[in-house]
Amino acid sequence: MDLITGTYDCKVDAKGRLMMPASIKKQLSKVLEEGFVLRRSVFQQCLELYPMAEWQALMQKMNKLNKFKKKNNDFIRRFTAGAKMVEVDVNGRLLIPKDLTVFASISKNIVVASAINIIEIWDKDLYEQAIDDAAIDFADLAEEVMGQDDEDYGIS
Repeated sequence: MDLITGTYDCKVDAKGRLMMPASIKKQLSKVLEEGFVLRRSVFQQCLELYPMAEWQALMQKMNKLNKFKKKNNDFIRRFTAGAKMVEVDVNGRLLIPKDLTVFASISKNIVVASAINIIEIWDKDLYEQAIDDAAIDFADLAEEVMGQDDEDYGIS
């Protein structure tokens, strides 16, 4: 899977359909026909859109978890709760199911943001708040995550 780049302000219509930004459609052109999985984010009040190949690779990793351990079963159940298979229609629209719209508090104005190999879909106000909240300690976080001297940790 190619990496996805970009952050876009978009709108959702009254039926919950998102017109995918042209740049995102172009980047995903090789995988549009395969479909996607849309799910709730673990850490934020947003949605994550996985190209099908990315979702399947993740599910293969999760399938290796020992299902006779309760915490593994609980994790799998919670991680996949509400996940839906979705497609981009011939007009370039993605229908966001109602339950996921409610979870992410999606109204009319949204942000579609790349997250390396998946796409996050945010209510615009919540996205701006998350970015503003993260800005306070972003320098420290960047140093901790990316500033390691060891080749296995960080990129410097």
